[in-house]
Amino acid sequence: MPRIKSFAPSWLNEPSPGHKLFEPSNDEAKSSSLAYSKKPKPGPRKTIARRGTEVFVAVGKQIRWGDLVDLKESWETKQARTGGVRFKKEPNDFEVYDEEAANGNAGPEGYRIIKTPVAEDIRQLVMSPNNDFLAVLTSHTVHICILPDSSHLHTYDSTPFKPKFYTLGPTTHVTSRSAVVSAIWHPLGVNGTALVTVTEDAVVRIWELSATDRWSFDAATLAIDLKRLADGTCVDQDFSASVSATNKAFSPDSFDMEVAAACFPARNSGGWSPMTLWVAMTGGDVYALCPLLPKRWAPPPTLIPSLSVSIVSRVATTEDSPEVSYEDRLLAQQQLQWMSDLDNQEPKIVETPGANGEVEVYSRPARPGIVPKLQGPFNLDLNPEDEQDDEVELKDIYVIGEKPNMSDLMMGEDEELAMDDEEENGLSLAVVCLLSTSGQVKICLATEGVEAEWLPSKIKSKLRPSSSAAKTPSLLTFQTFDTVKPAELTPDSWPMFSEDATSKYSFYVTNPAGITLVNMEPWVSRLESELQSDSEAGADFRIDVLVQGHGSERERVFTQPRGMNVLSAPIVIRDQDIGHLLLSATHNQPIAIFFDTPELELAPITRDSPVVHEQVEIPEPEVVWHPRPVFHPSDVLLSNNNAVPAWVDLLKTGRRRPLLQQEIRLSMATLEVFTEGHKVASSEVFEIQNAVAELFRKCEALQVELRDQLIKAGEVKKRIDTITGDDLGDDDPISVNELTRSRIDQAQRRQEELASRMERIKKKLGRATTRDLSDKEKAWVEEVKGFETSILGSEVDSSPLDSKIRQPWKRFEEIKELSDSLLAQAEQLQKRLGDAAEDGPASPAPGVRIPADIRKAKMAQVMSLLDRESMMVDAVKDRLERLTVG
Repeated sequence: MPRIKSFAPSWLNEPSPGHKLFEPSNDEAKSSSLAYSKKPKPGPRKTIARRGTEVFVAVGKQIRWGDLVDLKESWETKQARTGGVRFKKEPNDFEVYDEEAANGNAGPEGYRIIKTPVAEDIRQLVMSPNNDFLAVLTSHTVHICILPDSSHLHTYDSTPFKPKFYTLGPTTHVTSRSAVVSAIWHPLGVNGTALVTVTEDAVVRIWELSATDRWSFDAATLAIDLKRLADGTCVDQDFSASVSATNKAFSPDSFDMEVAAACFPARNSGGWSPMTLWVAMTGGDVYALCPLLPKRWAPPPTLIPSLSVSIVSRVATTEDSPEVSYEDRLLAQQQLQWMSDLDNQEPKIVETPGANGEVEVYSRPARPGIVPKLQGPFNLDLNPEDEQDDEVELKDIYVIGEKPNMSDLMMGEDEELAMDDEEENGLSLAVVCLLSTSGQVKICLATEGVEAEWLPSKIKSKLRPSSSAAKTPSLLTFQTFDTVKPAELTPDSWPMFSEDATSKYSFYVTNPAGITLVNMEPWVSRLESELQSDSEAGADFRIDVLVQGHGSERERVFTQPRGMNVLSAPIVIRDQDIGHLLLSATHNQPIAIFFDTPELELAPITRDSPVVHEQVEIPEPEVVWHPRPVFHPSDVLLSNNNAVPAWVDLLKTGRRRPLLQQEIRLSMATLEVFTEGHKVASSEVFEIQNAVAELFRKCEALQVELRDQLIKAGEVKKRIDTITGDDLGDDDPISVNELTRSRIDQAQRRQEELASRMERIKKKLGRATTRDLSDKEKAWVEEVKGFETSILGSEVDSSPLDSKIRQPWKRFEEIKELSDSLLAQAEQLQKRLGDAAEDGPASPAPGVRIPADIRKAKMAQVMSLLDRESMMVDAVKDRLERLTVG
C-alpha cells in the first residue's frame, strides 16, 4: 500500500489560483443558501476529469480548466518573488478570468472558465479515450464538448472560453424522460468516438459521434430496452426503446430493473470482455450484454485472432461430443456465424489522431443479430447467509477483464507477442466488484466466463426442445467487506468506484465518510498460480487456505468530518513534475493527497540469471511529523447569507406586516411571530455554535500536535548538533574545516594510543611465557653466536669452535694471499716471454711454457672463487647484522 506523503499543498490552498478552481461562484453560493431550494436527486458525483496534467472541474453549471503543473510553478514563482528573489517571466505564466477581475479587482492567475449550455448542476464529467471529447452530464441531459488543443487554453485571454457544445439526444435525454445514470465511452469505438448511455429505465443507447456531422448527436445508432430484451424469445423481435415519454404505468420490471450503474472492462482485456457491458440494478441484480458493438468498431490487433481460435475450438468440441446440449451447439453455431461474417469483411484502415499509427475498422456483423442476449440475472454463489437480497441496494459496479490468453494464439509460432507486466501477471478470470449503499464491497469472480450470446432465430426457437431449461449464469463471491462504519452511514448516499493509476487490480471507493483504497494484488497472483497448476492433489485444501487467508488490502486514505459536503469521485495522476496525486473535491474546496512515488523494482531473478543481485533494505528515516488533512472551518462561519434577513423581508410582506408598526402586545399573533423568529434564529445560532465548537477543539488539538512536533524537532536538532559539533555551549563558533581537522587529530591520537597499548601488551605477553628452548633452537643460537664471533669478533671469551672448521675471514685472507702470489707469478712469466720474443726465436725451456687457454681457464677459476668467497662473506655479514638488530 502506498504511504501518504502529504495532503493539499500551498498551491491548492487559499488564496492560490488552484483553490479557485473548486470554489463556488457568487451565484452558486446564493442559490445554495436559499432555504426553500429544491433538494437535488441523489446520484453519482464525478465532477473532475483530466487530460494529462490538465484538470476539468465542474462547479455548479460551470467547468473550470487548469493545468496543475502551471498552477504549481506559477504559485511557487510568485512566492519566490514576494520573498525578494526575482525570476525571469516564463511563457506559461498566464493570467485568466476570475469574478474578482471582472469587477475591476486584480484576479489570480492559473485557470479558465468554460461556459456550458447546461440548465442544471453538472453531475458527471467523462473524458473520451483520445481526450478530444468531454461528456457533460446533468441528472437528465448529456452534452458533448469538443475540446480544443491545450495551446488554445494556455493563452493570456481573460474572457470565458466558449468551445463548441452539442446536445446529445435533444429529444431523448430530457427532463421528461428517465434520468441518465451512466455514460461510458466504448473501448472499441473508432478513435474513441462511440458513447454508450444507460438510463434509469434500463435503456442502453450507442451514439457514434463525429465533430463534422452534427446529426450524429441527434439520434442513437442502436437503442436497446433491457426490459423487453429480458422477456424476448427470438432475435427477430423489436427491442428498441419506447417512443412514448409519459409512460408511467407500473410493471414489476420497472422496479426490478432500475439501473444503478454500468461499465465496460478495459480495452486490453482478453476474450469477449472489451465488448461486454455489465449492468448493475438497484435491487441487487447483475446483467451482462455481450457482444455490444457500435456500427463501426476498431478492435486491438490480437482480439479477432484470439476469438477465432476459441470459437473454432468450441465448434470442434461441440461437434465431436454427443453429450453436448442443444443450447451449447446452437451457441457454437451462432458464434461461428458471427465470426464468418467478420472474416468476409475487408477492414478499412483509419489513421489515429496524434500520429499514433493506424487501426483496422470493421463493421458490426449483422448475423445472427445486432442485439445480443441479455445474460442474467447472475446468481451469487457463496453469498453471505446473513445478507438478504431485499436489503441490498447496489450503487456502482467495476469490472476488471481477464488477461489475454496468448498461449493458444501463439501456438506453433516462433516469436511471441510482447505483453505488459500487468497483462502477463493478471488473472485469467474477470473480477466483478459491486458496491452497495451501505459501503459494502463485494468481489466476485466470473468462473464460467461471459461469452457472446444471441437469442435464437424465429425458426430455431420453435424447434427448441421444450424440456430444456435455460441455464442461469453465476458469479463466485470471493470476498465481502465494509468500507463504512455503521455510525458513518448517511441517507441518500451514493458510493462510487474509481480507477487507480498504479495497478488495474486496485481501486478507490468514495463515500460521504471518506476515500478508501482497495488492493487485490495480494491474492490475484496466488489464485492465478492455483488456476494454472496442473496438480489436483490437495487443490480443495489450497483453495480453502487462499479464501480464508488474507484477502484484499484496504486502507482509509481520507476521512471527512461528519456532516460535510458530498465528495466527488477522485482522479489519480502520476506525473514526473507533480508526483503521485489523488485529487477529489467537495462543493467548495479540493481534497488532495500525495503518495510516495514507488521506485522501480528489480527484475525477478530466475535460475538462468547470470548475476544475482542482493536487495539491500535501506532504513527509512524516522518520521518527525505525520501528514494530516488540511482543516477547513465550517461554511457557516464564512457565509454572509443567513435566514434572518430573509425572514424579516418575508414578514414585512406577509399577513403579519401590521405588527411591525405597532407596539408589542401580548397576543397570539405576537407569540406566533416570536416563535417563528426563535426557530429561524435558533437554527442559525445552533449551526454557528457547532462550527465554533469544532474550531475550538481543532485549535486545542493543534496545540498538542505542535507541542509534540516541537519536542521531536528538538530531539532531531540535538542529534544534528552532536554530529556537527555545534553542541559546545556558548563558545565562539567554529568553522566546519576546523571541526573536521580536530576530529581527524583526535582519531590519529587515539590510533597512536591504541598502537602503544598493543605494543605494551605484546611485551607483557612475551615476558609471561617462560618455557625452555628446544634442542634445535639451542643449536641455532650457538651457530649464530659462532658466526658473529668469527666475522665481527668478540670482546667476551666464548667457547672455541671446532678446530677443523676454518673461520670464513681466515679463509678469505688465505685466498687473497694466494691470488696475489698467482698474479705476481703471471706477471713474471709474461715479462719473460716478452724478453724472449725480443731476443729472437728460441726453443722454450721445458716446464716454463704455459698455453694461453690454460692460463685463461686458471685465471677465470681464481676470479670465480674470489667472487664466491666475497659474496658468501657479505651474506653472512648481512645475516649477522639482521640477527643483531632483531
